[in-house]
Amino acid sequence: MEITENAALVVVDVQRGFEDETYWGPRNNPEADRKIAELLDAWQTSGRPVVFVRHDSLKPDSPLRVGGAGNAFKEYVEERRGKGTGPELFLTKSVNSAFYGTPDLDAWLRAAGVRQIVVAGIQTNMCAETTARMGGNLGYEVFFALDATHTYDAVGPWGWKLSADELARATAVTLHGGGFAKVVRSEELVAAVR
Repeated sequence: MEITENAALVVVDVQRGFEDETYWGPRNNPEADRKIAELLDAWQTSGRPVVFVRHDSLKPDSPLRVGGAGNAFKEYVEERRGKGTGPELFLTKSVNSAFYGTPDLDAWLRAAGVRQIVVAGIQTNMCAETTARMGGNLGYEVFFALDATHTYDAVGPWGWKLSADELARATAVTLHGGGFAKVVRSEELVAAVR
C-alpha cells in the first residue's frame, strides 16, 4: 500500500461521551482507542496532516451535546492535538459526515493538494462510514482503518437487531464492495508511513 506524503488522517468523533455505556449500549472492538492513538502518533511523527473532528450534537439528551462533559475529545486525543509536525485541522459538525462541518473539510484538503484520506474513529457504521463514503464520492482515495473504529449494538425497523460486530462487518463489506474505500488494518497504515 502506498500512502502519499500528504495523506490526511481524519479522526472522527473520538469523544468522552462515547464512554457512556448506559446511553449507547454494548460496544465492540476494545482495542480501537489504542489503534487510533497509534495512527495519530504515526501521522504526527511523519509530518502528515491530521484532521480532528468533533460531533456537536443538537440533541439536549445526547452525551455529545455542546456544553456537556462528553462533548470533549477523549484524553489521549486531546493531549495529541497540536503536537504533530504537519498541518492540523479542527472541525465541528452536527451531522454524520465530516465533509459537512465547519470549516469546510473538502476545501481544506483540496487547498493542500490532498488526494488520500484515512478515516478512523467513532462510530464505525455512522459518522466514520458516512465520512468515508462521501470522501469516495468526492474523488478521494479513502482508506478505512476498520480496527481503529468501534460501534454499538443497534435495533432497526421491525425489531431487527444487529450486534456491533455485525454492523462493523456490514460497514466493511459496503465500503469495500461499493468501491467507497479500501478497508485496511491500522498496522498496515502505520507500516506504510514509517
